[in-house]
Amino acid sequence: MKKLKKNLDIAIGDEKKELQDIVPVPSPDAYQNGAATQGENAETDAGDYCSSRNESADDWEKGLQLREDAVILREIGISSREKMILDTKTAKTKLNDYLEHLRQANERLVIATLQALATTEELEKARDQMNHMARHDVLTNLPNRVLLMERLQQAISLAKRHSRKLAVLFIDLDRFKAINDSLGHAVGDQLIQAVSNRLLESVRSTDTVSRQGGDEFVTLLTEIIDEKAVADLAERMCKSTTAPYILAAQELHIGMTIGISLYPDDGEDAEMLLQNADVAMYDAKNTGGNKYHFFKPEMNMRAAERQKIESDLQHALAHQEFELFYQPQVELKTGNIVGAEALIRWHHPVRGLLPPSVFMPAAEACGAIVPIGRWVLGKACRQMQAWSNAGLCLRVVSVNVSAVEFSEGMFLEHILMILQDTDLPPACLALELTEAVLMKNVDATMAILQKLRSMGVKIAINDFGTGYSSLSHLYQFHIDTLKIDQSFVTHISSNGDNDVLLNSIIGLGKNLSCRVIAEGIETDQQLQFLKSHRCPEGQGFYLGAPMNAKDFSVMLENGIQTDLFEKSPGRTRDNVK
Repeated sequence: MKKLKKNLDIAIGDEKKELQDIVPVPSPDAYQNGAATQGENAETDAGDYCSSRNESADDWEKGLQLREDAVILREIGISSREKMILDTKTAKTKLNDYLEHLRQANERLVIATLQALATTEELEKARDQMNHMARHDVLTNLPNRVLLMERLQQAISLAKRHSRKLAVLFIDLDRFKAINDSLGHAVGDQLIQAVSNRLLESVRSTDTVSRQGGDEFVTLLTEIIDEKAVADLAERMCKSTTAPYILAAQELHIGMTIGISLYPDDGEDAEMLLQNADVAMYDAKNTGGNKYHFFKPEMNMRAAERQKIESDLQHALAHQEFELFYQPQVELKTGNIVGAEALIRWHHPVRGLLPPSVFMPAAEACGAIVPIGRWVLGKACRQMQAWSNAGLCLRVVSVNVSAVEFSEGMFLEHILMILQDTDLPPACLALELTEAVLMKNVDATMAILQKLRSMGVKIAINDFGTGYSSLSHLYQFHIDTLKIDQSFVTHISSNGDNDVLLNSIIGLGKNLSCRVIAEGIETDQQLQFLKSHRCPEGQGFYLGAPMNAKDFSVMLENGIQTDLFEKSPGRTRDNVK
């Protein structure tokens, strides 16, 4: 500020000097000198002169003030112009900055718009993928139940409009579980994919093959001509699907069971058609599987009966309606009873005494098999200990174990608890397992069997010769007993090849240091054949039917009469254990 004032004073001084150069301003002394030289004028002139001199001094002062004001105004103008220029430059800079900011904002907007479009496309793609996944099976990419129901409802609407028929085929694979458990889920998945491809090749492009989960499939056939056309297709599907598969360097074989329902004969809505096809499939499965059945109304009656049995089983457990029967296992050389197999029976309050074939499948389906199995094991161990305390000689009691029981988490703990509660020596208990149970998850099975053997419990393979076990597994499992399936005994001498195979199994058991028991002996011819081929033990109606504990105690006391081996084969075998 001081500097500005100093510059202003200098400028004013310069302006004063310039003004004096242009219009010389007389000094006061000059006025005095002029007055002296003009003394000859009159007094009035002197007065005018003095007045004039005074007025000139005033003008000089005014002029000087005007000059100063002009300089100040010019300075103010210069400052205003400089400020205007500065403001213009500032405004221009701000405008340029704003335009640059706007340009950058536009660029960001364009980039954001492009990114938004890309994100939208990705979202649409993800939504399409999610919709696809929601309607398709992950493993096979076949339609799942959701998409099947949509297509089935559409097909029903078209069939109704055009008076056409359609068919629903409910498909279940036979023996798949054994392969999946023994070879692993990776091989099982490959097998499911291979089956899916064969099913697709068996149908028309207008038909739908869907996977419901596990080893179950449903096929929708539209615009069918008649029942025969559906039967021909079902046979073609069975033939194609059951051909050998080469997976994991092995040849695998499976079966296929199909239940078929027709629109409008077996239902006029999607749920009813699926339900009836499912009922037909289970009906075919219960008669052996690996076939197809068309739905019949009476099948619903059998399904309702199964449901009733499942309900009654819970009542039977609570009211102790079960009883154990015992079938003797006889040493064929001496006729001595060396063991007994415990077989469950159900005293149904309405239907009477029922064999396990009537209710055990239902027990497995509804989960009652585990408490029933525990009851059987406890009852058999207590009875065995009671016979021992009574002085009745019996080496071992055999108890059948289902796959569900064997894989149940507390299986080993429960066996140990039963043996402790009954004081039964573990060597007096034999657990009978099928080959399918043994081959389910071999590593886990091996660990359980080793623990059982460390306890002293015996292990028997039931129905040997009908499963999938290999010689190497037999050796690794350290089996105590081989029970030859009754199908080999039934066909003795009717097929020479069967006799050779039976003799080989007997030799195999002996070489593995196992007990060998032939099941299903019903005739003297079968008995004599087994004796002549040195089969150590036998079991069947010809040697003794299953009986309650009281009657079995009498047989233990008296032994088997020698004339039993000469009886006429009038009895029939116990069809299911």
